Amino acid sequence: MTAETADIAALEERIGHVFQDRGLLLRALTHPSFSKGGKEIPHNQRLEFLGDAVLGFVAAEALFREFPDEREGILTRNRSMLVNGQTLHELAREIGLGARLRIGEAEDAQGGRQRPSILEDAFEALIGAVFLDGGMAAARAVALRLYGPLSARLSAQTQAHNPKGRLQELLQPRLGNDAIEYRMISDSGPDHRKEFTVEVWIEGACRGAGTGYSKKEAEEAAATMALEGREEFPDAPVPHSSQ
Repeated sequence: MTAETADIAALEERIGHVFQDRGLLLRALTHPSFSKGGKEIPHNQRLEFLGDAVLGFVAAEALFREFPDEREGILTRNRSMLVNGQTLHELAREIGLGARLRIGEAEDAQGGRQRPSILEDAFEALIGAVFLDGGMAAARAVALRLYGPLSARLSAQTQAHNPKGRLQELLQPRLGNDAIEYRMISDSGPDHRKEFTVEVWIEGACRGAGTGYSKKEAEEAAATMALEGREEFPDAPVPHSSQ
């Protein structure tokens, strides 16, 4: 058994689907930058297009069935959270998809296997390949297996999408409105690609730091770090309002 064959078998076991046509899986794993002997190899962009549509349907159907009393607007928001780039990137990382991609040497050298957009596209292509290989039932089974319990996945994504709001929600009842302060530490790089570093301070102590290509992105990264270490938050009493 070759290393590539072993990798494919391991991925099939992880997603819970054995391909009848492994050529579909190989295409799903092939980035447009990949070539052999200077020749272009069929890549995953068409499968990505198909998988995007399949995932949208699977997510909508699953939410419709699991939350029978939820309003349309909430269902729409939750579907968006399940199929957005951040969620798909996380799902791809959870199954180790990056290590199994067929990718060009230059792209690989630039960190392509870890690039969120490449992993997102590959995950959609994988679902598209499963759909073509085994139909909607197979695609549904794989997608829902990888999502896991939808309530837990949505809860995690809600926190991930709004870490500053989540941090405020956790601390405001105990520490009041002014307990959290975001401090700009530095900015560097050219104007068109400036990187910012921000620290978040809680009750006089630095609880997290983050970087990003905007102040908002850096603040969200800092808040995420603070949330990951929230057991260290000061256990202050709930402030009393003045009479």
